Amino acid sequence: MAIVTCQDLHLAFGVHPLLDGASMSLEAGERVALIGRNGSGKSSLLRILAALEGADSGDVRRQQGLRMVYVAQEPQLGAFDTVFDAVAEGVAEARELRLRFEAHAPGDDLDALQTRIELLGGWNWEQRVQEVLQRLALRPDDRVAELSGGQQKRVALAQALAASPDVLLLDEPTNHLDLEAIVWLEQLLAGFRGSVLVISHDRAFVDAVATRIVELDRGVLRSYPGNYSAFEQRKARELADEALAQARADKLLAQEEEWIRRGVEARRTRSVARIQRLQQLRSQRAARREVLGSVRLELDRGESSGRIVAELQEVSKSFGELQVVRGLSAIVLRGDKVGILGPNGAGKTTLLKLLLGELQPDSGRVRQGSRLQVAYFDQMRTALDPEATLADTISPGSDWVEIGGARKHVSAYLGDFLFPASRARSPVKSLSGGERNRLLLARLFARPANVVVLDEPTNDLDMDTIELLEQLLQDFAGTVFLVSHDRRFLDNVVTSTLAWESPGSWREYEGGVEDWLAQRQRAVQAQAGAQAGVQTGVQTGAQAPQAAAAPPAPARRKLSYKEQRELEQLPARIEQLEQEQRQLTERLADPALYRDAPQQVAAMRARFDDIEQELSEALQRWQDLEELGASS
Repeated sequence: MAIVTCQDLHLAFGVHPLLDGASMSLEAGERVALIGRNGSGKSSLLRILAALEGADSGDVRRQQGLRMVYVAQEPQLGAFDTVFDAVAEGVAEARELRLRFEAHAPGDDLDALQTRIELLGGWNWEQRVQEVLQRLALRPDDRVAELSGGQQKRVALAQALAASPDVLLLDEPTNHLDLEAIVWLEQLLAGFRGSVLVISHDRAFVDAVATRIVELDRGVLRSYPGNYSAFEQRKARELADEALAQARADKLLAQEEEWIRRGVEARRTRSVARIQRLQQLRSQRAARREVLGSVRLELDRGESSGRIVAELQEVSKSFGELQVVRGLSAIVLRGDKVGILGPNGAGKTTLLKLLLGELQPDSGRVRQGSRLQVAYFDQMRTALDPEATLADTISPGSDWVEIGGARKHVSAYLGDFLFPASRARSPVKSLSGGERNRLLLARLFARPANVVVLDEPTNDLDMDTIELLEQLLQDFAGTVFLVSHDRRFLDNVVTSTLAWESPGSWREYEGGVEDWLAQRQRAVQAQAGAQAGVQTGVQTGAQAPQAAAAPPAPARRKLSYKEQRELEQLPARIEQLEQEQRQLTERLADPALYRDAPQQVAAMRARFDDIEQELSEALQRWQDLEELGASS
């Protein structure tokens, strides 16, 4: 049953309306992801649904008594002193009603007050706030003003959850959250009993959370069942069909324009209907809103750096008693694409500065390569002067930029990043968050560089631009250092990962986030097995020093006949599992499955998870048998 419905919404601030007859509904228990290009009006729509803004026209209906809570992209918590005060704001009505009941005045309707307090769960609001704080690992006495952006986002979410809403409206909730917090938020939303409408450009997050995709495209809302992967396939087909239909309409219009220019036949009475059709075609063409263009990204590589970009030998760095890096050794070669993973506050920026030679270690040795040209993308946008114009930000004192040896006018270059020429002289402070990120990318790519450092580049970027940035970095022949909590983005770009393990401890892994998680899981299992073996030895009477000693090297032996057969059959088994997994992926990405056979979805997803486990075990067994065979 629909609990929120909007019909024929219109909203305009500029030439093109943000909402142009937009309609949608939100069902009870649904988790809907609202996606669309930067500046398309998603945040405005969310605020209209939350009754914080009004549309120019249209109708929004909400179920009677519905409790809706809106969490903004950049929460404003400055009015609160402590975390407890901020979270308790989520139960403000229940708190005030209970105070009013306890100090009631003559004439108060105590029965009505009591009924409302019970409905809001106001008798135990302190307990509810404490439970939420505990679930979100927040300390109630911490000062709000001293919290990081990620911690403030947690507080805003805690405030929303304390209200026990029927509907959560979330605007870019993963911005400023680290990977662990994003996974935690996914799990929280998956278990949330109410409905969720979330704006997000994090594709892995949307895939994990959403049961339906709603796209805001050129002022109109379109609904797609299933996750983001299913949406991508269906959207590609729709865009191809739309392009074909528009090409046919343009061809017909060109033919009719050619006919009208002949003049003689057009003046005849029997041609009136054809002239009217031409006028109709002209009107339709003028009213058509084209698909928004894509950002055109091009990176000037500059000259090649030396083969070694950075080498760290037993490097340590501390700030007072806080040890950020301890005994790290690593080498980065030309062309490597290195992801840096860790929770907020772990020291990712410090590690970057050590790698780039901007910070000297307390101990150990750091060696930088030769001919390094570094371009830096800063997530805090400190490189942008809010009073400067877009043109001066890209090319100070000149109307031209040089990319790969070719000159380009700054207005045309800004056009590649979807900034119209009319905005070239606009100040930076007039831009939205997503537009500022695009301007930073434009500024970054306007400078020759063979080492690119990107600190949370995907914040506020739409999915299309993120995918184009992925492709650019994949094709870039230079070196990339990438700090991000966008798992899909990291997996598609990096070749190795420097991951935070514990305070001061960093470890290098091959591959991206999924590879890191798999390797770390195997290490944890191996460590648990070793500890279990030690405990078994102690329980059977072995002396503690002997139990703690390193186990003797296994005796070399040849593979048995059975093991040899198993080794020969494993590649075919792995190929069979991968083929079945590909087939399941294709079926789960087909929107028709969710319409025609929704009862099969759960079983197919369960089988997909089983295959993941079987593949992991088969690959590990293959590695073990090959190592055993090599040692014989």
